[in-house]
Amino acid sequence: MLVDSHCHLDYADYGADRDDVMRRARLAGVGTMLTISTKLSAFPAVRAVAERYPDVFCTVGVHPHEAATEGPNADTAKLVALADHPRVVGIGETGLDYYYEHAPRQAQADSFRAHIAASRETQLPLIVHTRDADADMITILTDEQNKGAFPGLLHCFSSARAVAEAALEQGFYISFSGILTFKNAVAVREVAQIVPLDRLLVETDAPYLAPVPNRGKRNEPAFVAQTAQTLAELRGLTMAELADITTDNFFRLFQKAIRPTAQSVSSACA
Repeated sequence: MLVDSHCHLDYADYGADRDDVMRRARLAGVGTMLTISTKLSAFPAVRAVAERYPDVFCTVGVHPHEAATEGPNADTAKLVALADHPRVVGIGETGLDYYYEHAPRQAQADSFRAHIAASRETQLPLIVHTRDADADMITILTDEQNKGAFPGLLHCFSSARAVAEAALEQGFYISFSGILTFKNAVAVREVAQIVPLDRLLVETDAPYLAPVPNRGKRNEPAFVAQTAQTLAELRGLTMAELADITTDNFFRLFQKAIRPTAQSVSSACA
């Protein structure tokens, strides 16, 4: 069984064929999916997907792009309250994005710290997005870890090896997306080879970043198998071994998520 540890199943991209997307994921061996919140205003739709499909869990959070408009409403108390729902197993995605600068940097930092406080209080994993902001992101994580530990992961890893090492030192996990399969992603593949096996996750970030050979198409959870195959080859593992490792890692990190039984996976694929 595989786990897609980061996708956006509430997006309009799946409005016409979401059931078919789910069916294809199950046929590809994806037994669990984590659909990620990016805006509190859209959180009810995120939660509804997790309530509808027994193999989907969700998170609550505000993407750094939305920090100026939605961040002020996402204080720690509200995040903690919304995270009390049984299908909510993580906090985020949150973090820093200086590539697009859709929100002021201070607003992003304030929102990031509010999410970290919610992760610390709930002990639900923090899902971190970072782009062109690695130094500030690590500084904030380090500062906040000094106030009290919290679990988490860097999703859709595309940063330098030093960033991975800093995150690993803080006990974080690292998730790889379809970027791993891109021809020019040599540095990402080098990092994927040194992350300890017990800290690896795979994801799609669907509907974005479809892996080769589907690059340029709408991504979907079934395609996580292609990323997993590339990661298995990089690590000298069989696909079955890589699937077992990353699935075990997911449920070790996301302890609130309920691991499906073999029987329930078979029933879902029927």
